[in-house]
Parts: sequence; C-alpha cells; structure tokens
Amino acid sequence: MRRLRAVVLLTVLLLVPACAPAPPAPAPTGPAASTGTGMNGLDVVFLATLAAHTEQTLEMVRISRHRITDRKLRTLVAAIEVTETDELATMRGWLRDAGPEAAEAARRHDHDGHGIAAEDMARLRAAPDGEVDRVLLDLLAPHQEAAADLARAQQTVGADPRVRDLAGRVERSRTAEVSLMAGLTPARP
Repeated sequence: MRRLRAVVLLTVLLLVPACAPAPPAPAPTGPAASTGTGMNGLDVVFLATLAAHTEQTLEMVRISRHRITDRKLRTLVAAIEVTETDELATMRGWLRDAGPEAAEAARRHDHDGHGIAAEDMARLRAAPDGEVDRVLLDLLAPHQEAAADLARAQQTVGADPRVRDLAGRVERSRTAEVSLMAGLTPARP
C-alpha cells in the first residue's frame, strides 16, 4: 500500500503540467552513467520538484530570518538555510550531470500549484514584526511536511541510490523540523 501511494504521488507530479513541462529524461549519459547507477525519470522529477521546493524554503528564510523574534525558531531557520543550501547545490549538480535533458527539465520546472502560493509569500513579506514568527510557522511547517512526504515516496520508486539516500535524509530532517516547529507556539496578536 505504501509503495502504491508513492507511485501515485510521483505519477501525479509527472502528470501535473506545472511539475512536468517535459517528459522524464532518459537514462543519464556522461558522469552520472559512468558511476554504474543511473537516474530514472522519477529520480529526475523528484530532484527537479525538490529543488524548486527548496528554493521556496530558502526564499521564506531570506524574507524572515532577520525579523524572527523567537530564539529557537531563529536557530532552526539558520540550520534549515545551511542544510537546504547544500542540498540544493547537490541536486542541481546531479541534474546537470544527468545530462542536458534533465538539466533542462529542472530549469523549466514550475512550482506553481503545489508550493507556497504567491499570496502566502506576500503575507510573509507584509507580516508586522510581531507576527513574522507565527506567519512563518503557519507556512513553513506544512511546506516542510510536503517535502518529507515527497521524499518518503521517492525512496520506494527511485533508481539511483544517491537520490534515494538524499530522499531518506530529507524525509528525516524535514520530519524533525516539523516536530520542532510544533513545539514552538509564538504569541498570537
């Protein structure tokens, strides 16, 4: 049942026009293929989707990091920024190494329809200083939970062991972050 849910989730991502502007890339050539492992189309879709998701996370961090008042939330956001900046560089490198088709699919990936809506980002930007923590938590917790769900699904359908390993790390870190955020309760205005 769990494998079926994973396949369904990633299939939906392939079928949603915003998530898959081009068909999945063929098996990689060049450096990625020479390792003896190759990415399948679901690996490419996962990396492109998670890269776009991570870009949104980092945008939320940049918008709010200097306005956060809760010390624990500030520390968590700093850790998220370091971790996800590194993961994003890794994902972009793997997509580039997978070949021009994969890199182009990732470049054209549009996160609209399953990420943080523009109006939510605007709400975070416009939040008064005393409300930034609450608005950030309202947006970031479900955003990170979605990343954990995507990563959980990828672990059962991915072909490349490196990508499956990254998915496992993402699932564990985002799940831990969501748990930590649940323990933070900023004051309501």
